[in-house]
Amino acid sequence: MDAFAVSVASGVTMKQMGLRQTLTIAASFALFQALMPVIGWFAGLSFRNYIAAYDHWIVFGLLAGIGIKMIYEARRLEDAEEVKPVMSGGRLLLLSIATSIDALAVGLSFAILSINILAPALIIGFVTGGLSHAGIILGRKVGHLFEGKIEIIGGVILILIGLKILLQHTILQAG
Repeated sequence: MDAFAVSVASGVTMKQMGLRQTLTIAASFALFQALMPVIGWFAGLSFRNYIAAYDHWIVFGLLAGIGIKMIYEARRLEDAEEVKPVMSGGRLLLLSIATSIDALAVGLSFAILSINILAPALIIGFVTGGLSHAGIILGRKVGHLFEGKIEIIGGVILILIGLKILLQHTILQAG
C-alpha cells in the first residue's frame, strides 16, 4: 500500500509521464517489493538484529527528505510555468527502497517459519506492480482537481507515509 500511495503521488506530481515511465516506476516498485523479502529470507535472524532497530528511521528519513525536496521545488517553481521533468533514476531508486524496506521483515518472518520464499515474493511483486501502475494512472486522472498545489500535496503524502511507518515502529509498538 505504501508503493500504491507513492505511485498515486507520482502520478499526481508529474506533468508528463508516458506509458514507458509508468511501467518503469511500477516495475521498480514491484522488483524491490519482491526482492526485499528474498533478501530478508536469506539474511535470516542475524540480519534482523542489525536493521530492525532502525529500519523505520531510514524509511522516514528517505521519504521525508524526498517529500521536503518536492515541497521546496514546488514553492520555488510556483510562479514559473516549468513542466516537471520525468522522475530521475536516483529518486526512483530511493522511493523503491524506502517503500520496500519493511518487506525485509516479511522475508525474515518467512525464514523463521521455514516458508519457501519464491511464491510469496512473486505474488508480492506482481500485486505491487499492478497496484503501482493503477496508482500512477489514478494520480494522473485526479491531478487536475488540485491544480497548482500538486507537488506540495505529493510531498506531504510522502512525509506522512514516512511518519506512519515511523509511528508504527516506535510509539504504536510500545503501546
